[in-house]
Amino acid sequence: MRSQIFRSARSFISAASKQTSRSISGGRAAAAGATVSCRGRVSSLASYGASESGNAYRALISGALALPAAAFMLQEQEAHAAEMERTFIAIKPDGVQRALISEIISRFERKGFKLVAIKIVIPSKGFAEKHYHDLKERPFFNGLCDFLSSGPVLAMVWEGEGVIKYGRKLIGATDPQKSEPGTIRGDLAVVVGRNIIHGSDGPETAKDEINLWFKPEELVSYTSNTEKWVYGDN
Repeated sequence: MRSQIFRSARSFISAASKQTSRSISGGRAAAAGATVSCRGRVSSLASYGASESGNAYRALISGALALPAAAFMLQEQEAHAAEMERTFIAIKPDGVQRALISEIISRFERKGFKLVAIKIVIPSKGFAEKHYHDLKERPFFNGLCDFLSSGPVLAMVWEGEGVIKYGRKLIGATDPQKSEPGTIRGDLAVVVGRNIIHGSDGPETAKDEINLWFKPEELVSYTSNTEKWVYGDN
């Protein structure tokens, strides 16, 4: 009887391993399916060994059952890591002078995004021109650069899932008059020329702006205590 149990257990472990391999390549749904499938095999196998109380038997079953569960957890972690991104956010001189720094930072924090770099600087006119290089041919280019270099700017890098796209939604439309209530510009700004904040508009822009404003060693990588409550990885 015991030899039959162990043959069945070995067969189960082999099947579980194959299910786990398929789940890793097939995504979250496949991983969850593998867990359900293996649990069914455990129920069947347990009927052979209901009267057996050996530690080896129980260890085989517990270890095999853990395989698909581990695969599912790995899939969740990999998906979370793949979706994390960084964006550049700057509070312009008007936002700094109006003492809106804490208000703006708190909105990003309350959403669940993580601050990974921050500094306050007064950019030169030449630096402002680099920042707005894509607008060089626009008639308002010179005025933009003059204003950005007119006083202190709070430069930041925020990290999170979907932070680039949602950061723009949080900021609101370029024209505060067209920004929805609840957005930063919709609530705190009135005219285009004093719209208090800048945010990267896409992945490539975010990368370029982060590299322009920050040195690599100024960016911090860490795990926030709130992440498990924001993303559910607990």
